Amino acid sequence: MLTAAQVLAENNFGDTRTGGLAGPMGLFLILLLATATILLIRNMNARLRRLPDRFPQQTRPADPGRADAAVVDPTDPAGVDDSSTRAPNGHQQHRNG
Repeated sequence: MLTAAQVLAENNFGDTRTGGLAGPMGLFLILLLATATILLIRNMNARLRRLPDRFPQQTRPADPGRADAAVVDPTDPAGVDDSSTRAPNGHQQHRNG
């Protein structure tokens, strides 16, 4: 009959040489995740630098409860406001440096 000491002393962990790839694979995954994080941060910083310093002031929408509120037809080209002059284009922007 087995005693408690014999059960606890028995090696139930199997062959220890089969997990030899776990360390290098873990290091590879950590380096891969670190590289992806650095590239994402660089991409976000580049996109933030391209934004203008200030955005144009937006007009407040008309109160829908008011009877004299103007209704604009989105399919009518005459009622569309050309907003291209408000935002600076690529040549007018400057980089925050």
